[in-house]
Amino acid sequence: MAMSDTQLLSVHGLKIHFPVKEGVIVQKQIGSVKAVDGVSFELRRGETFGLVGESGCGKSTTALAILRMLSLTAGRIVFEGEDITDYDENQMRPVRQRMQMVYQDPYGSLNPRMRVRHIIGEPLVVHGVNRRSSEYRARVDELIDLVGLLPDMADRYPHEFSGGQRQRIAIARALAPAPSLLICDEPVSALDVSIQAQVINLLMDLQAELGLTMLFIAHDLSIVRHISDRVGVMYLGRIVESASKDELFDHPKHPYTQALMNAVPVPDPEVEAGREQQLIRGEVPSVRNPPKGCHFHPRCPVAKSMCEQVAPALLPSAAGSLVSCHLVADGWSAAERSA
Repeated sequence: MAMSDTQLLSVHGLKIHFPVKEGVIVQKQIGSVKAVDGVSFELRRGETFGLVGESGCGKSTTALAILRMLSLTAGRIVFEGEDITDYDENQMRPVRQRMQMVYQDPYGSLNPRMRVRHIIGEPLVVHGVNRRSSEYRARVDELIDLVGLLPDMADRYPHEFSGGQRQRIAIARALAPAPSLLICDEPVSALDVSIQAQVINLLMDLQAELGLTMLFIAHDLSIVRHISDRVGVMYLGRIVESASKDELFDHPKHPYTQALMNAVPVPDPEVEAGREQQLIRGEVPSVRNPPKGCHFHPRCPVAKSMCEQVAPALLPSAAGSLVSCHLVADGWSAAERSA
């Protein structure tokens, strides 16, 4: 299915802050963990949007918030033209039939006491789909075949499968209620490299066949480049750059994105030896007490005084990408940045 101009998902100003309390009997809030701090992006129907960043930057929290599995501190979420920001659990039930998630751990996300047939068919029961036993069985068999498993595997338990096979089961379960949005939270990070490629290719084939829209969360840049149409880079709860995959990987604008790209090794030893290394200094600041202004400025090699005081907005660059950087927004040249 070709990518459409129709907007499927819109996330605007999303904030997820977790309170930090002290005290045993009487608890008092002494601060908050700003896991997600003003994330905005849009997802078009048929598109794959990759979300990348270091561990703890808020990628998975963003995914859980979209599914409304976490309470929002601020922001707005619109899915298929429906504002679901203030929906309760009863209102979210029919919505979640249209948005499903594939989790990182292919074993921990499956019930070890249930046979594969019942694991895959559980969403059909929850959402009241294919109520006749014959329809239920036919749908489960169809899903098992769709993800490349054999029919006789339906009556086995999760522990009888490899990691890659378990993730295929998890994908089949997510596809059971025929969702329009599939959220993949690092679905291959726990798998061997050879198996990762098989699962990624399976997801791409399923997207083309079923017309899926995907939010793909990962920290492996090569995987994100392979599967995504557009990519958003997160740092400390904020998106710092968003662009088409070709624009982002060929012409990264934000200093953090540039550092991430620079950290990816080049297969050619001579090219790798001649590359200028751009290392990120220091450690990731605490999300409980993030830096003022641009969150990246304490580690940024080109930060100016304005970066320490004012948080840059996510604005279009001359190339059409969205960048949250004062220097890019002001049109600074490479020479001016290094001055």
